[in-house]
Amino acid sequence: MRQAFTIGQVARATGVDARTIRYYEHIGVLPAPNRARSGYREYDQPAVQRVRFVRRARSLGLPLRELKKLRSMLSGAPRPTLRPRLVALVRAQLSAVKHQIADLEALQQELEQVLRRPLASKGQPGDTGCRCLEGSG
Repeated sequence: MRQAFTIGQVARATGVDARTIRYYEHIGVLPAPNRARSGYREYDQPAVQRVRFVRRARSLGLPLRELKKLRSMLSGAPRPTLRPRLVALVRAQLSAVKHQIADLEALQQELEQVLRRPLASKGQPGDTGCRCLEGSG
């Protein structure tokens, strides 16, 4: 006999809020679980593992729409089928993060320049207003 878990037990075991689990089911990232006669959701151990997988993937910033595409592979497809798609997703996310870092470094430099302007500029007679945020080019 297989062990059945409630959504509350899955939430505690995975660190994923029950509302989030229901949302993932609703949008198709996770398959709908079996239901007990009472109507309550029943999860098995593979379902718990899928929730953990989705939680980890989301913590890495992988998009839900891509995880939804992997759903059928998470439900028993051979790992060699899943692995190349997952590697491609992780590579794409790494590339996006590198671009974000570059953008943030450029923003950091720009903010540092803005902070230096008020210290370096002396008010000219007749100047009105602050030009601290004006571009340099």
